[in-house]
Amino acid sequence: MGLSLESRVALDAMGGTGGNDLWGWSDAQTGKEYALMGMTNGTAFVDISDPQNPVLLGRLPTETRNSAWRDIKVYRDHAYIVADNAGAHGMQVFNLTRLRGMSGPSTWSTDALYDGFGPSHNLAINEATGFAFAVSTDTCGAGLHMIDIRTPNNPLFAGCHDTSRTHDTQCVVYQGPDAEHRGKEICFSSNENHVELVDVTDKSSPLSLSSSNYPQRAYVHQGWVTEDHRYFLLGDELDETNFNLTTRTHVFDVSDLDSPDHLYAHDLGTQATDHNLYVQGNRVFEANYASGLRVLEFGDLATRDIREIAFFDTLPSGNARSLQGAWSVYPYLPSGTLIVSDIRNGLFVLSMQ
Repeated sequence: MGLSLESRVALDAMGGTGGNDLWGWSDAQTGKEYALMGMTNGTAFVDISDPQNPVLLGRLPTETRNSAWRDIKVYRDHAYIVADNAGAHGMQVFNLTRLRGMSGPSTWSTDALYDGFGPSHNLAINEATGFAFAVSTDTCGAGLHMIDIRTPNNPLFAGCHDTSRTHDTQCVVYQGPDAEHRGKEICFSSNENHVELVDVTDKSSPLSLSSSNYPQRAYVHQGWVTEDHRYFLLGDELDETNFNLTTRTHVFDVSDLDSPDHLYAHDLGTQATDHNLYVQGNRVFEANYASGLRVLEFGDLATRDIREIAFFDTLPSGNARSLQGAWSVYPYLPSGTLIVSDIRNGLFVLSMQ
């Protein structure tokens, strides 16, 4: 098992000077696949249908000013883009079908702008319900700012959950083992100093179900649930630095949403700071800054059956504890093509064999 580089698109080729988050889009009508690459000055759209020959289709400039933090998600062929530390940026809405038939770069404009907040550090979308969740905004106590996007180009405010500052979240229609909550919309939130599970089924009256911690906690950054909704995997962005630890992935048993159980922290043995991770099937795809993309495979997580099976280093000059290197990874394209964003080195298009 290994990862191979198919192509790389440098930041300057995309009109940017610094990279951050990314997402992917697969056009169901044409079968084409795209990388949506966040940069300090906007979002680049790259056709990666031929992974060895990516085609830049242009850039959507930032709504206000440059920012090191941009986040992108997709719902019903529309991209939703937020930025932190960028003033009254709001949430940009861009109809991705405008990319069809394009063969060269253009400078794009937004189709709609949601101005219910200014800055936002991250954005989550539950595609099953049609709601977006902006976090760390200047509203809702920096908690969950909920938006109805079921009409994609007409976002509408839906509610707040403001019990604590939320750094990132994943919201799903829960289908796990806890029968009491099955079928409800649950957010798994990384709240800087704790993990919070929230029932957001009723947007006007969200309910906090639980708050969890773990040993040697530094900064509860981001996580993802397994597909059976039994476990939650979490990255702590600063524990490696603050506690002189090697890279760790925290495993929570969330089979009881009212009382999650921190089982252990899986040690990868590398020095790098971890950042964003995503689960697909029985694999975890982790963008771990200076050590690049790490791919883990798991069996029974309760028995610590988890191991690394592949990696690709986007910053081969070192693996130090730092905030440089691979920012994020998107593993959900139908072709299996993987895309990784690197802060300095741009967009990487990879294949797994």
